[in-house]
Amino acid sequence: MRICFVVDGRSPIALNWMTYFIQPQHEVHVISSYPCSSDALTGATLYEAPVAFAGFSGASQSRYNEFSGIKGNGPSALASMRSKVVARLSLAAQHWLLPFDLRGQAQRVKELIEQISPDIVHAMRIPFEGILGAKAADSRVPLLISVWGNDFTLWAAKNSVIARQTRQALQRADALHCDCRRDLDLAKRTWGFDSKKPATVLPGAGGVQASLFHPGEPDASLRRELNISEHAPVIFNPRGFRGYVRNDVFFRAIPQILRKHPKAVFICSAMEGNPVAQRWVRRLAIEDSVRLLPSVPREQMADLFRLASVAVSPSLHDGTPNTLLEAMACGCFPVAGDIESVREWITEGVNGLLCDPTKPDTLAYAIIQAIGDIGMRDTAREHNVRLIAERAEYGKVMRQAEEFYFRIVERNQAGARV
Repeated sequence: MRICFVVDGRSPIALNWMTYFIQPQHEVHVISSYPCSSDALTGATLYEAPVAFAGFSGASQSRYNEFSGIKGNGPSALASMRSKVVARLSLAAQHWLLPFDLRGQAQRVKELIEQISPDIVHAMRIPFEGILGAKAADSRVPLLISVWGNDFTLWAAKNSVIARQTRQALQRADALHCDCRRDLDLAKRTWGFDSKKPATVLPGAGGVQASLFHPGEPDASLRRELNISEHAPVIFNPRGFRGYVRNDVFFRAIPQILRKHPKAVFICSAMEGNPVAQRWVRRLAIEDSVRLLPSVPREQMADLFRLASVAVSPSLHDGTPNTLLEAMACGCFPVAGDIESVREWITEGVNGLLCDPTKPDTLAYAIIQAIGDIGMRDTAREHNVRLIAERAEYGKVMRQAEEFYFRIVERNQAGARV
């Protein structure tokens, strides 16, 4: 196949998915809505069609540098604060102004698609790549749109313009990929996707690579580097700062957990130098128990999951979080916000615990329960490792995705013949 992706080319989720198709039997073209490096896409042809305010994206891009203990090599607090302010203003501007600006880039993307002449166009997430792809792709080319975690429940729900464009995009789409059944139901019931068209439910990043994310002992030097004593329980928050993740609730739960488990240590990735996180840590006087890390490579994320007893996801909006699947694959016990999509993977009290992500007391209670019940964690580990192998192993998922592509292309060719 000749495949054209319309994506945010910086996204680890999109990169994990696209990498599978960069192989001899496929020709891959990538139209990125943000400036990005071609290093991770060797073997593909990269084009850029930056959406409005993409120039500010550097402020919000994660840094994938290696960490060393709790110091890292992050920016100064002042520089970090400035970058966070710029990122917030840019995000707000994108949320309200970008929907009106897409028409300008639609012509550029249309011309690129005509030049590429692909067998299929895959737009990965609705705002704003799916909306852009729907405006740009000729009706003779099959358009596959992916729905990501909060496309419906957050973006479209908060903005009437995005809601209208979401509905138009799904009416144009020839096929749909969702990372949870909830969103497939919403697409058909609420957002105008024709239930007769092909659709599939697969993890958004293509699944979990078992060569990286698997049970076992963590790097022996990790506890020393992070200044964690030998038998201290470790709780890992891998979500970073997102508007729909209640990190304020997470930090406010920590003092309650420490009263029960005073040696516990809380690791937070993608929070180093973040003034909001630093303020919570100082205000709650929990500096000795918290490690704020930069964003880390996936190999080190896997080691952190293996080091931790509990992985925390205090989210209000989500599809299937990749970090949830990765934690489960590593045998780390998940504690997550009680969201419909997460319940597709977690059965309360069996292979994880669910809680109200707006209430520190309930989050603290769930984490305390998980730390204290070794038997429950051991049972959950076996259950989750098996579940991921069955439903979310990368090679298996991506073969299903490839077959789905062929099905869409063949359906389109049959329709053209008719």
